[in-house]
Amino acid sequence: MSDRGRGMGLSELARFGFADLSSTTAKLDQLVKLVGDSGRSALADLAVCADPDQALNALLFLAESNSAKVKAILKKSDSSRRLCLLLGASSALGDFLKRRPECLNYFDKAIAALPTQALATEFFRSRVVPLLVPGFNSPDVWSALRIAYRESLLQIAIYDLSMVDVKGGLPSVAASLADIAGAALEVAIEIARVELSSTTDHGVFTAEEIQNTEFSVIAMGKCGARELNYISDVDVIYVAGSKSAELANERAVEIATKLATRMMRAIDATAAEPMLWQVDPNLRPEGKSGALVRTLESHLAYYERWAQSWEFQALLKARPLAGSLELGEAYVNALAPKVWSSASRENFVESVQKMRERVTDYIPANEVDAQIKLGPGGLRDVEFTVQLLQLVHGRTDPSVRHRDTISAINALATAGYVGRSEAAAFAESYRFLRLLEHRIQLSDMRRTHLMPASDTRRRALARAVNPKWTVEELLSAWDSVKLEVRALHQKIFYRPLLSAVSRLDGESLSLTDTQAEDRLHAIGFQDPKGALVHIAALTSGLSRRAAIQKQLLPVLLQWFSEGSDPDSALLSFRRLSEDLGESHWYLRMLRDSTYAAQRMTQVLANSKLATSLFERIPEAAAWFEKPEDLIPLPTSEITSEFEAVIGRHDSSEKAINGVRSIRRRETLRIALGAVLGDIDITQVSNSLSGLFEAYLRAVLSIAVEFKDLDLAPGSVNEHVDLGIIAMGRFGGEELGFGSDADVMFVYRVADGADPALAQKVAERVIGEIKRLSSDPLLEFELDLDLRPEGKNGPVARSLDSYAAYYARWANTWEAQALLRARPIAGSPELQSQFLTLINQYRYPTELTESAIVEIRRIKARVETERLPLGADPRRHLKLGRGSLSDVEWLVQLLQLQYGNEHPSIRTPKTLQALEACAREGLIAEHDARVLAEAWTLASRVRSASILWANKRTDVLPTDRRQLEGMARILEYPRGGAGQLQEDYLAFTRRSRAVFERIFYGFEPDAKPE
Repeated sequence: MSDRGRGMGLSELARFGFADLSSTTAKLDQLVKLVGDSGRSALADLAVCADPDQALNALLFLAESNSAKVKAILKKSDSSRRLCLLLGASSALGDFLKRRPECLNYFDKAIAALPTQALATEFFRSRVVPLLVPGFNSPDVWSALRIAYRESLLQIAIYDLSMVDVKGGLPSVAASLADIAGAALEVAIEIARVELSSTTDHGVFTAEEIQNTEFSVIAMGKCGARELNYISDVDVIYVAGSKSAELANERAVEIATKLATRMMRAIDATAAEPMLWQVDPNLRPEGKSGALVRTLESHLAYYERWAQSWEFQALLKARPLAGSLELGEAYVNALAPKVWSSASRENFVESVQKMRERVTDYIPANEVDAQIKLGPGGLRDVEFTVQLLQLVHGRTDPSVRHRDTISAINALATAGYVGRSEAAAFAESYRFLRLLEHRIQLSDMRRTHLMPASDTRRRALARAVNPKWTVEELLSAWDSVKLEVRALHQKIFYRPLLSAVSRLDGESLSLTDTQAEDRLHAIGFQDPKGALVHIAALTSGLSRRAAIQKQLLPVLLQWFSEGSDPDSALLSFRRLSEDLGESHWYLRMLRDSTYAAQRMTQVLANSKLATSLFERIPEAAAWFEKPEDLIPLPTSEITSEFEAVIGRHDSSEKAINGVRSIRRRETLRIALGAVLGDIDITQVSNSLSGLFEAYLRAVLSIAVEFKDLDLAPGSVNEHVDLGIIAMGRFGGEELGFGSDADVMFVYRVADGADPALAQKVAERVIGEIKRLSSDPLLEFELDLDLRPEGKNGPVARSLDSYAAYYARWANTWEAQALLRARPIAGSPELQSQFLTLINQYRYPTELTESAIVEIRRIKARVETERLPLGADPRRHLKLGRGSLSDVEWLVQLLQLQYGNEHPSIRTPKTLQALEACAREGLIAEHDARVLAEAWTLASRVRSASILWANKRTDVLPTDRRQLEGMARILEYPRGGAGQLQEDYLAFTRRSRAVFERIFYGFEPDAKPE
C-alpha cells in the first residue's frame, strides 16, 4: 500500500464507506500483493461503490485466481471504476464472475449500447445452436443459454451503474432487460422445437406437424411494457394455431402446449447454471384453471363472453414477445378494441379497484410500511392512476395508448389530461421508486420489493442511489416520495374534474365536459352530468366556503368514489354545505380534520338512511370529529332528556315534536356508528331497543298527562294503571333499523274505578299513543297483532282479563309469543303481576307431545304461507331456510320444553337463551355456535339493507349494486358483494341443517309430517 494507504486511520476508512474496519487495511495490503501497484488505485473506486466491503472481498477472490486480468483492469481508471461499481452493487453478479472469470473482459471497454432483443437473440443462438446436435443433453443446452443471458445481464448492469443520469436512463435499462428476456424465450422455443423433433420423450410429433404449429408468446405486465426489473417473474400468455389445413387446430394446441412447457423448463428447470426467473402464465383466461395454450379464436371467445374488467386492464401491457410475431400481433390487434372499450363495461370501477387491491390484501401487516411496490405511495399507486386514466381517455384518444408507464404519463400530459408539472413530478417519483427497486434486486438477484430491514443493507442502498447519502437521507427521500405520490393521485385524477366547471387559480389544465364525464363515470358515478352540476355549485363564487371546497373536492371526490353510491354522496354533500352555509365550525372541520371529513364521506356514500337523517340534522356533522360522540346514549340519559322536554311544554303537540326530534337525532347517532363500524350489531340492537322503550314511555307520559278525558272526570291515572309489554324482537332487545315495535297493552283498574269505564279510558289512551308515536319523517309503527285473539281482540285488556283468557283459550303459539314478553312501562306492581301471570304459560311444567307437534306444524305453515310469492327461501332474511325464524323457533321450543326446569334459559333474548341452553347441555355447543353465527349475520344483513337503501326489505338482494352497498356497511372490502352472498348462503345452509335435525327430529333432507 502507498504511504498514504499504510498510514490511513480507521476514521478515514469509515469516511470511504468501509464498515469492516478491523480487517480492511489487511485486505487492501493483500490486494496490492496480488496485483501490484494497480491495486493502489482501487481505494478511490471502492469508495464510490454501494458496498465497499463487499466489492473488496470480491476483488480479492478474483485477484487470487485471475491476478493478471484483475491487474490489467485496475490499471485503467475507467475499467477499475466499472468493476468496483459492479462488485459493490451486486453480490450475485460477483458470484457469476467467480464462476465465469472470462466475463471480466466486459470491463475492458465501456458498454457502448444496451443489448436489443434482436442482438441478444443472435448472441444467444450463437452459444446454443452449435450444441443442438443429435443426442444433445437438454440441461447442458439450457446452461449455455442461461450463461449467455447472464453475460448480457452483466453488460446491462455495467451500463446502468456507469450512467451519469441513472434515473433518466432507467427506462432504457428496463427496456433492455425486457429485450434479453424476450431473446431468452425466443431461443428457448427453438430448443423446445428441436427437443420435440429429435425425441419422443415429450410426445410423438412429426417434423411437419411441429413446423406447421404456429406458437406465440405474449408478454404481459412489466415485460410487455418493456419496463422489466433485474429479477422478476415474466408474465406471459400463449397463443397457438395451425399454419396448414392438414394440421387440425386441436393438434397444433397440443404441440404448442408441449413447446410452452419445454420452453419454461429451459428457463427455470434444474441445470448446472441456476434458473433465470419464473415464467408465469397465470394471467391467461381462467388463470391456473384454464388451458395453458389456446387458439386465437378461443381467446377471443373467452374475452367476449367471460372476461372480467381487470383482465382487460392487464391487457394494456400485452405485446408479442417471442415465437410467431405475426400471430402475436393478430392477438393484440384483435383484443385492442375490447381493452379500450372496457371502461364502459358494467362494474368496471369495482373490477379495476379489486385488481388494485387483490395484491395489497395479501401483504403481511409487518411489510406494509416496507413495501416499495405495493405499499401506500408505492409503484402500484402510480401505475393504477396512469392505467385508469388511460382506460378512461384512451377509449376516444389513441394518443394515450402506451404500454410503459413513463410514456403513458408523458402522453397524458401532452393530450391535456394531466397537468405538465404534475406529470413531471409523477414521472420523477416513479423513476425514483423504480431505481430503489432495481438497486435492491440487483444486489442479490432476488425478487423482492421490500426496503431492507438491516442498517448494513440500507446503507448500501443509500450509497447505490447516491454515494453521498446516509441511511437517514435515503429514508427521508423515500418518505417524501410516498407522500407526494399519494397527493399526486388526487391532484392528477380528481382536481382536473373541477376545472371542467370552474377555473382554478394557477390551473393550466382544463378538461372538456365530455372528458370530465368520462372520468367521473370511470370512478363510479352513474350520472356524471349531474355530478358536474353539483361540483359547479360547490365551487362557484368567491365565498370562503367555495374557496375551501375548491381545495377539498379533489380528495372528497376520491372518497365518494370509494363508497357504494358516489352520486348520492355528492348530492348530499352539496345539500349539507348549503344548509350549514358559512358555519365556522363546519368549514374548520372540513379544512383541518381529515379524519372527520373522510368519515362523513363514508356515511354519505354508503347509507341512504343515515344520509336522509343527516340532511335534517346537519349539525350532527360535528360528531365526526370525536368518536365518543357516536357512541349511543344510555337509555336512562335519553329518558331524562325526554322528561325534560315534556316538562317544558304545555301541549301534547309541542311536547311530542321535541320528543320526536330527540328520537331522530339518536337514531342518526346509532346509524352513523353502525355505518362507520364503531358499534356492532349487539350495540345497535340494544341501543335501538332502549331508544324505542324510552320513546314509548315518553309518548305514554304525554298521552296520560295531556289527554283531556271526555268520558269521565279526573285524570287517566285515576281510572287505570296502563302498562306496555314489549313483544317479539322488541321484547328480546333485538331491534334493527326499520323494525316495528311489537307491543301489548295491559292495565289494572284503579281502586274505586268503574271497570267498564277503565277499559274505554285505556283504549282512548292507546289510540292517542298510536297517533303521537307515528312520525312522518322517521317511520315508527306500533304492531299489536301479538295480543290475545290477534287483530280481532281488544287493543287492551285488564290483568284479570289476561288471566281469564290465558286460563281458558290460550293457544300454544300464544304461549310461545309470551317467551319474549318484557314489560317496559306501567307501575312496578303491574309489571311484576303480569310476569307472574304469564310465566306459568311460557314456562310450563310439561310441554305435551301434541303441543310440540302443533308448534312444528305452525312453523311449517309459516314457511309455506307467509313467505312472499316467488321469494327464494334461501335468501329471505326472516323466514328463509336457516335464517332468523329458524333459530328463534328452535330456541323457543327449547325454552317451552325446559324453561320450567332450567331458570337460566328464561330470557327473551335469543342469543342469551341459546348460550344458556348450551351451558345446560340442552344443545351441543357446536350446534349452538352454528345457529348463533347464522342469526347474527342475518340480523346484520337485515339492518345493513335498511341502512343502505332506507327501505324495508327482508330479502337478500340479487342486485349487485345494492348487495355491494350492504357489504360495505358490513365492513367487507370493496367488491365484497359476492363474498357476502356466499357467506350468508353458507351460514344459513349450516344453520338449516342443525334446525331440521333438532326441531323436527329428522335428518337435513327429511321433511316434517
